[in-house]
Amino acid sequence: MTNGGRLDVLGISGSLRAKSFNSGALRAARDLAPDGMSIDIADISGIPLYDGDVEAEGMPEAVLRLRAQIAAADGLLIVTPEYNYSIPGVLKNAIDWASRPPDQPFDGKPMAIMGASPGGGGTTRCQYHLRQAFIFLNGLIMNRPELMISGARALFDDDANLTDEGTRERIGALLTAFAGWIRARQNGG
Repeated sequence: MTNGGRLDVLGISGSLRAKSFNSGALRAARDLAPDGMSIDIADISGIPLYDGDVEAEGMPEAVLRLRAQIAAADGLLIVTPEYNYSIPGVLKNAIDWASRPPDQPFDGKPMAIMGASPGGGGTTRCQYHLRQAFIFLNGLIMNRPELMISGARALFDDDANLTDEGTRERIGALLTAFAGWIRARQNGG
């Protein structure tokens, strides 16, 4: 949790691709974090498909690690693509595992969402589906500003590094607002 006023944010990319625009946007967010905020990036690649039989034998180590990271963070930043108008399976799977009782770590957690897409929608539908999923889990998602990055191919280089200055400014603005959102929740707002 907060260390001397610093905000520790956990970032999760909803894509496993090596040259994912969303992982690139998350790296940019880490680099653009305002003073007093640090962003650590979680690795969800080792989380198995959810299976109640596996859970009955004990939570996989990758799930325990993710749950601990979420619980320890002051806020959660999800950066995700949109697949078939909704949440990518790998991200939904990580959420499903992490939300298992007892003590699911999303309850009361300040959260922000953004996403990048080559298309014109910029992950709009996925972001609204995430908001819907987190209602049940009581995740406290910041409503504004929203950040849907459309036309991503023109904004990132061949290695998925964000090169567009306007998008970098929008990410910076989202992170500044997110810092205020987290602090307001910490102060009972």
